[in-house]
Amino acid sequence: MPPAGAQIYSPFSVKRKSPVVCFLTVRKPMLCELPPPPTQLKYDSPGMLSNSPHVGHKVAGCLLFLSFFHLAAGSSGKDTQSQDDLHVIHNNQLDLREIVFVIQSQSNTFHVRQAERRREDLLKQARGFTKKQPVVLLLHSLSENEGDWSILPLLPYLSHSFGKNSSWIVFLEEETNVKLIALIKVLAKVDKNKEWFLGKPLFDEESTIIHHYAFAENPSIFKYPDFAASWALSTPLVVRLAKKVKEEPLKSDFTIDLKHEVALYIWDNGKGPHLTAVPELCTVPEDSPQASHCATTVSKKPPLCGEPVNKEDIFVAVKTCKKFHSERVPVIKKTWEKDALFLEYYSDHADPSIPTINLGVPNTERGHCGKTFAILQRFLSSAVPDTKWLLVVDDDTLISIPRLQVLLSCYDSSEPVSLGERYGYGLSQGGYSYITGGGGMVFSREAVVRLLKSGCKCYSNDAPDDMVLGMCLNALGLPVTHSPLFHQARPEDYARDLLAHQVPISFHKHWNIDPIAVFNKWLKDDFTASQDELKSAKTEL
Repeated sequence: MPPAGAQIYSPFSVKRKSPVVCFLTVRKPMLCELPPPPTQLKYDSPGMLSNSPHVGHKVAGCLLFLSFFHLAAGSSGKDTQSQDDLHVIHNNQLDLREIVFVIQSQSNTFHVRQAERRREDLLKQARGFTKKQPVVLLLHSLSENEGDWSILPLLPYLSHSFGKNSSWIVFLEEETNVKLIALIKVLAKVDKNKEWFLGKPLFDEESTIIHHYAFAENPSIFKYPDFAASWALSTPLVVRLAKKVKEEPLKSDFTIDLKHEVALYIWDNGKGPHLTAVPELCTVPEDSPQASHCATTVSKKPPLCGEPVNKEDIFVAVKTCKKFHSERVPVIKKTWEKDALFLEYYSDHADPSIPTINLGVPNTERGHCGKTFAILQRFLSSAVPDTKWLLVVDDDTLISIPRLQVLLSCYDSSEPVSLGERYGYGLSQGGYSYITGGGGMVFSREAVVRLLKSGCKCYSNDAPDDMVLGMCLNALGLPVTHSPLFHQARPEDYARDLLAHQVPISFHKHWNIDPIAVFNKWLKDDFTASQDELKSAKTEL
């Protein structure tokens, strides 16, 4: 928890004067009623599931009778299934047509391609053993509603379209590898007529700002799903939640950490189900020995799309001010500055010893919109090198430029790309997405050109720059692209199991940490692709 009386600056804790952008005021953490301990699926005997008292009891009549059949396709459509896996569940009549897969896809070209591959992999596995194909949806293509990515506004559509003829809605990310037979076996052990919320649980070891300091006295008591492992809702739960979404407006203006907020909404202060842990939903690498029992796995390495972009293709803009010249700037110089070929510090005071550049915009305590738009204009001017990408960071952002170079190889700089950690404002009421500034905002040159050409500008110098940019992008119909590798907060603010399967690109804030030690632990060991890996990646793409 923050110290008593501490000034907390975050997108959800600052009051604004703007009639367009609304902010919540700082308040003390609310001590909520704690949920019962999370349950985990346990198999007392073959085919029988026991559960926590919240869901009720052992599922009666759930003894499963298994029959064998031949299967050619395996995990990711490549491996051959063992004879033990060639089972189909008859007793409870669960088949693939009862499962709706929702791939949490994004509009960007690279992500659409990744999602389409994941869909084809699922359908290829299904064709290997049955003609009963599952429904596989790409989230970004379901409607024009910007808020669909936050899941809750999508529930009425899912309930209306699949509530009567499906048993499960399974959500997965573009990078989630699925062993289809293993996943069917897991779902078949659960009573599909009851409300279930299944996933791999994450928890906070200490209360954190990104979760509004929820459960401050015992943050580890509340479990929320790791989306990378996939997560599932039974249809009865989807139908009830959809009705609630339609009848009661969603209360939160801000979407900060979607997986935590979805879990809170489902739990509903103890009136709804809590997350049930499923051991078969995993985030270990696909080729790991620990993956033998898993129905889902992930890749530990970042996606490889060819050679990392060159340093000369990235221009780095650091926002600072005079009072932090001696405190924060030295940290950048001792950690990641050397990895940036083109970098400038922008301040309210020109200091030749750093050096810093005064853009003529007075410093503001928060927001920094005026300064950021001056940076965008300078990026397109002849004052700086002509580069493909612009990275805008705060002076207390820790970032790995080499890892960013690898990630950017997956994106086309001729497209209007806006990349970073995506937040949302008012998504249930026709709001917009934005890249939260502290984790780093990455823009292609084309995105900057379109933003400035549109006439988009700040309503005041201290307006929140990231949110104003989000409003402008939304008005232009340009997508905001999320990467979970950018982080608005410190490593301590994220679940340990979440970071365990990431190769993070950035963290933010120096509060109560040694920033140089954090950089050395989390960001210094750069991912370097071998030539064979790069050749393979190019071939695949």
